[in-house]
Amino acid sequence: MQLNDPTTSQDCPVTATGYDHVGIRVTDRRRSLRFYERLGFRQTHHFPGAEANEMVTEAGVRINLIFNGAHRPGGRNVLLDEPVKLPGMTHPAFLVEDLAALQSWLEQESIVITEGPKRIGPRRVALFIRDPDGNVLEFNQLIPERD
Repeated sequence: MQLNDPTTSQDCPVTATGYDHVGIRVTDRRRSLRFYERLGFRQTHHFPGAEANEMVTEAGVRINLIFNGAHRPGGRNVLLDEPVKLPGMTHPAFLVEDLAALQSWLEQESIVITEGPKRIGPRRVALFIRDPDGNVLEFNQLIPERD
């Protein structure tokens, strides 16, 4: 049997029951902690041996910051800013209840909105920002779908 051959493989016998976190690689621990804290994440655990931490919002949304990123010239994002599009995860997307309030706060705090707000498909309005390392973060407000 070939690996990943859909004609000879079976479906996984268990289903993912939730989503725990996304890991975000960063270059400067202190700067990144401050940035994500401003977005409402609080560090709950630090894993020195793994060069990582866990952060969580009041609503229970988790991320891990991974503190071993290499500095890139100009802060370019290797997955999004280069002409050759490499495979990989390009960004986490977070839900918010009031995208307009977030937009206003981001502008007040001089955090650049790199795209949006814009409607994406039938059920969301989104805006995008970047963290100090150029990692893209998407924020969505879900809107009721029309019948």
